Amino acid sequence: MAQAAAVAKPPALPRRRRASATPRRLPYLLIAPAALLMLGFIAYPVLSVFYYSLQNYNPTKPWRNGYAGFDNFVHAFTQDPQFWDTLIFSAKWVVVEVGLQLLFGLALALIVNQTFVGRGLGRALVFSPWAVSGVLTSAIWVLLYNSQTGITRYLADMGIGSYGTSWLSDTSTVFPAAVVADLWRGVPFFAILILADLQSVSTDLYEAAEVDGASRLKQFWHITLPHLKDAIVLSTLLRAVWEFNNVDLLYTLTGGGPAGETTTLPLYIANTSVDAHNFGYASALTTVAFVILLFCSIVYLRLSKFGGEK
Repeated sequence: MAQAAAVAKPPALPRRRRASATPRRLPYLLIAPAALLMLGFIAYPVLSVFYYSLQNYNPTKPWRNGYAGFDNFVHAFTQDPQFWDTLIFSAKWVVVEVGLQLLFGLALALIVNQTFVGRGLGRALVFSPWAVSGVLTSAIWVLLYNSQTGITRYLADMGIGSYGTSWLSDTSTVFPAAVVADLWRGVPFFAILILADLQSVSTDLYEAAEVDGASRLKQFWHITLPHLKDAIVLSTLLRAVWEFNNVDLLYTLTGGGPAGETTTLPLYIANTSVDAHNFGYASALTTVAFVILLFCSIVYLRLSKFGGEK
C-alpha cells in the first residue's frame, strides 16, 4: 500500500510554475540589451534638450549661464520675429515639397508599373536619385545652378536670360530653384513605396471593372486610390517630417539666403547653436519644433484614419 501511494503521488505544482516562467521571460531578456541601447541613445539626448531649453547656456558667455525657466520660450514667441518667419517658411516648404513629390511620385509609379520594353532599366533610372546622399545632391545642383558653367549659361547662349544670372541669389527664383533640386531626390521615395503597394493590387479587380464598363479614371479613383491609402498616408507623413527637418540641401544651396528667404526653423536652430553658441535658446526652439511635429503627426493620422478600412 505504501509503495502504491508513493507511485501515485503527483509532482509538485510550484516547480512546474518556476520552470515555465523562464521561457516566458526569455524574449524580454534577449531584447533587453538592444532596448537599453536605444533608451540611452534616444532618451538621453531628448531629455538633455528639454533640460537645456530651460537654461541660459552659452559656452562663450559662461557668466550668463543658469536657470532661465520659460524665458527662452517666451522670447521665441513674443520677441523673436525670425522664429515666426522661419516657421512660416518651413510650413510653406513642407506643403509645396510633399505635395509635388506625392503628385510626381504617384505618376511615376503608375508609369513604371505598366508593362513595356526596358521597364527594368526605366525603374532603375527613376529610383537612382534616391540612392544619392543629400550632400552629394546639393553639390550636383550647386554646379547646375552655377552662373558661369550651369544651366543659366546655356540658356543665355540660346538667348534666354542674361549671362551671370544666379537663380540661387535672386529672391524671386531661389525658392523654385531649391524646390526643383529637392524634387529630384524626393520623388523616387514616393514612387518606390507606391509602386510596391501597386504590385499587390489584384488584377481581377480591374478585369471585373472593365467588364462592368468602368473607365480608366473610375478604376483609378475607386480601386487604385483606396488601395494606396495607407501607403500614401505613411509616405507623406514620413516625408513631411524629413522635409521639415531638411538642413543639408538648403544649407549647401543657399545657406538660408538670400536675405533669409530660405531659412527653415531647423536651419535657424543650427545657426543659433553652431554659429551663435546659444545652446539654451536653440534647445528651446528644438523643443517647440518637436511639439509641433508630434501634434501635427497625431492630428494627421487621426484625420486620415490610418490603418482603418480602405
